[in-house]
Amino acid sequence: MADITRHPFFHHLRADTTAHVQHLRNGRAKHAGPGLAFWFRPRTAALSEVPLDDREQALLFHARTTDFQDVTVQATVNYRVVDPALAATRVDFGIDPDSGQWNATPLETLGGLLTELAQQPAFEQLAMMTMADALAHGLTPVRDRVAQALAADVRLAERGLTVTDFRVVAIRADAELERALQTETRERVQQDADKATFERRALAVEREGAIAENELANQIELARREEELVAQRGQNEQKRVTEKALAGRITTEAAAEQQRLMADARADATRVVGEAEADAEAAKFAAYRDLEAATLLGLAVRELAANLPNITNLTITPDLLAPLLTRFAHPDPAPMPTAPVATDAVDRRDAA
Repeated sequence: MADITRHPFFHHLRADTTAHVQHLRNGRAKHAGPGLAFWFRPRTAALSEVPLDDREQALLFHARTTDFQDVTVQATVNYRVVDPALAATRVDFGIDPDSGQWNATPLETLGGLLTELAQQPAFEQLAMMTMADALAHGLTPVRDRVAQALAADVRLAERGLTVTDFRVVAIRADAELERALQTETRERVQQDADKATFERRALAVEREGAIAENELANQIELARREEELVAQRGQNEQKRVTEKALAGRITTEAAAEQQRLMADARADATRVVGEAEADAEAAKFAAYRDLEAATLLGLAVRELAANLPNITNLTITPDLLAPLLTRFAHPDPAPMPTAPVATDAVDRRDAA
């Protein structure tokens, strides 16, 4: 909107760069162009302001398909003024010299024109389509048809307008009809979801079975290894006992062999000692055989005295000494008569 500063006799106008301002006085253009600033007399000036920027117009209209179903088309058209001088002569863009406001509603007029121009080709396109096709695939055909029609429409060119873009946002049917149409899709989606659920459950059951089978196989393998372990331990224990028994047997046989060898050695030693003692006795008897009887008797008495216990008192009677003295005085080879020998009792006293 133009900025107008009021003074007693003259007003000052300053326009934006996106607005084309035209100042007419007495039917002749005094100022014309975008972004102008000038002084004018409000009593004699005719002012118009045409926007040059891109404008967007929302469209909403109803159409009927080939199967006599009502659909709602929601679209957007972008346009701009390419010939502001021509547009100012075809559409009322005049502004108040005091306030700068538009005297009419030019943008609403242009919006209504664009809506009417866009509806006709949209109606024609949708009339050749069923409702299902229009809802599913109607956006692109309707957009192309309306865009071509607006680009070739001479009524826009006569007003200095051009359409820069046209978009179909949505094509919708009645709410109840849309729900009815969506039922099949929903059922199919639900069936697919149920199928996926069943497949997931089946897969879960299959995996659980595989896991259980794997666990069972692990338990069987564990039991088999435990059995092998028990068998191996039994074999090790049997081997240990066998080796221990064999070692004990070897030890026993070695000890027996050692005892046998020692017994043989002791027997040999005893035999040798016996033979030596026998030889010594034989030699001794051989030496005694050549001795006289008195000598033998003296040796016997000495041997006897060496082997007798301790004798504290010895009583020799005359009956014992008489034959001995006679024997020594008159040696006679005749045998010496025996006589009793009397001895006193041997007194043994304890040291205590």
